[in-house]
Amino acid sequence: MSTQIDGRAPKRLIILGFLGITLFSILGARLWFLQAVASRDVEVIIGKVRSRTINLLPERGRIFDSAGRVIADNRRTLVVTIDHSVVRKSAQRNELAQRLSGPLNIPVEVLIKRMLDERYGPFEAIPLSEGVSEELALYLMERVEDYPGIYVREEWRRNYPFGALGGHVVGYMGAILKDDLLYYKSIGYDPNERVGQYGVEESYETLLRGTPGYVRYEVDAVGTILRLVERVEPVTGNDLQLSIDLDVQQFAEQALETQLLVRRRVEAGQVKMPDGTPDPRYAEINYYKAPAGSVVVMNHNNGRVIAMASYPRFDLRWFDGGLPKDKFSQLFPRTDDPDLSILVNRAVSGRYNVGSTFKPLVAYAALATGQLPNGDKYTFDDRGTYKLASIAEEKCQDGVKCVFRNAICRSTGLPCRYGQVNVESAIAVSSDTFFYKIGEQILTERGYAPILEQEIRRFGLGSPTNIDLPYEYAGTIPSKELKKRLANMGVITQEAGKAYYVGDQVLFAIGQGLLSVTPLQMTLAYSAIANSGRVYEPRVAVSLLAPGTRDARPGFADLTTTQIVKNLVPISPKRRIEMTENIREPIVRGMARAITGPGVTFDYYHKTTGENLFSNYNYAALPIAGKTGTAQGLNNLPWNDSSAFGAFSLDSNHPYTVYAYLEKSGYGSQAAAPVVKCIFTALNGGYKYDAVLPADPLDKASNIVAQPVRLRNPLCLVSGAADIRE
Repeated sequence: MSTQIDGRAPKRLIILGFLGITLFSILGARLWFLQAVASRDVEVIIGKVRSRTINLLPERGRIFDSAGRVIADNRRTLVVTIDHSVVRKSAQRNELAQRLSGPLNIPVEVLIKRMLDERYGPFEAIPLSEGVSEELALYLMERVEDYPGIYVREEWRRNYPFGALGGHVVGYMGAILKDDLLYYKSIGYDPNERVGQYGVEESYETLLRGTPGYVRYEVDAVGTILRLVERVEPVTGNDLQLSIDLDVQQFAEQALETQLLVRRRVEAGQVKMPDGTPDPRYAEINYYKAPAGSVVVMNHNNGRVIAMASYPRFDLRWFDGGLPKDKFSQLFPRTDDPDLSILVNRAVSGRYNVGSTFKPLVAYAALATGQLPNGDKYTFDDRGTYKLASIAEEKCQDGVKCVFRNAICRSTGLPCRYGQVNVESAIAVSSDTFFYKIGEQILTERGYAPILEQEIRRFGLGSPTNIDLPYEYAGTIPSKELKKRLANMGVITQEAGKAYYVGDQVLFAIGQGLLSVTPLQMTLAYSAIANSGRVYEPRVAVSLLAPGTRDARPGFADLTTTQIVKNLVPISPKRRIEMTENIREPIVRGMARAITGPGVTFDYYHKTTGENLFSNYNYAALPIAGKTGTAQGLNNLPWNDSSAFGAFSLDSNHPYTVYAYLEKSGYGSQAAAPVVKCIFTALNGGYKYDAVLPADPLDKASNIVAQPVRLRNPLCLVSGAADIRE
């Protein structure tokens, strides 16, 4: 019987042979990879295990004011860190925490939480305690067998000698936030670094920081240092000089805070029924809340900010580290109430109607576009009210608001009547009806084109100024597109968002309605009028300086010998507005009359809005032009009205523009204008500044975020006060 051989057997052997060869090839390739390619990576890992690299953080660049005062300095501090590898296991972590709790005076559970901080990678040291004494550092380093993985490294902490003064501009340092960790790691930051989180500390973070160094040691299995392998010294960061003058800054903060305190003691107007009796829904007596405000002082010939005050203030030293979380939350609570927001620079982030301080810009739009027949010669008969000419009478009868009025005159209890007014006198006495007419006709007579919007945007409103401070608000200019967007967001009704109406436009023309701007934007706009049409990018920092600026004397840097690395103020304006003399002069004359008078006579003499207040101002020493504004608040209740005032110098040797905004503080002439008056009084030499002194030691048991500041002599806030020269 013959045996039949399966013809498939050789095929199986071939397949098995092929698989065997393939497997051996893969194994060989892997061995080659590990020996020839991956060996370098393995060596790196082994090197990391056998060595310890300690980052040497650089000393941060200092910050000076315009006169060289040191307003942000550094102090050396010692930080206890632990190697990540020795606390991976729970038993080792708990044991080390028990041992370290006593020397560091930190609860065990707190130490364990720090050891588990996810921000630090497997080869990064974990900080456990900062600000330890030299004695404790030496004690720990001498007992490495008892405290394996412990290392004490030298770092720098920020020191703010003036506490809260200029806090919103200078800013503060803080630990890297979790959401920002990946970004900072990507540009070479250690997770343990503190970074700028506000003000110029944030804006110029990478320039102030410097370049880190490192020291690498060879260590044994328990972390004992065997020898120094390499040391690269850190490079100190660049110094920064600001345009801020602390003399003016301190005075602006004093004037602002003093006036807010004064306004809280002033009764607001009563709300009355149509028959003149008090409205029973409201208390008979209500006081202004006056919770907040801001002031900007600028050189209008270059955009340099001389002072920027914002209230409420906060002391920068609260952010120095070491403050319990519950204490920090108590001092800086999260709130949706804008009146209570502390960490807000209202000069750049405030979102405001600005009332009649907006009128000079509308006057420019009317003159520049030829909207007024005969230009500044055009007159309008102001009889206290203005009826929209473009709305049919039947619509007015159906409830559409067609009649708009001036502010109420106290002498008559009726809308003020000014008679024949032109651009100059309308600005001086703040005639609403004159600007209602401009607002309506510049829209309806030009095919509803956004002419007013376009002209206002020339001044930079509705766009960021690009100031070198974070969190700037761009603002809003009323338009059809804005209304649609607000309706989609639910801010206004869908019905209101369907179109841009004449009523929207006339409110826009007096700085109300959907207009929202910042005090900084208004400062720039007034500066453009002052300097004949140049719009600058504002700056609070003027020069980036070479590291290590020497001190001329304690507390002052020697700016005469330092090297300027970069000038930070743009040489040329951002844009130019066509502002010929026949356009500018009527506006400036009207703003000057608002300060000095005269007013107008119709029925009786009407003073200008600043005539009483500035009657004791030394106009000869520093002539100024300005404009008051009152922005109506929620539900048109008088105690919700906010106060605005802007002014600029008419002396080319003293090119100052000042703008103040006081929230819920009443009329512009009574709240914001006195603050600006005081500042110009000081700028013209009529008030002796208080000495700028270092702040008292911070009381960390206190619940006050910043100690109050007051004017030593507040008489400059008062109308007709005696001379306050000293």
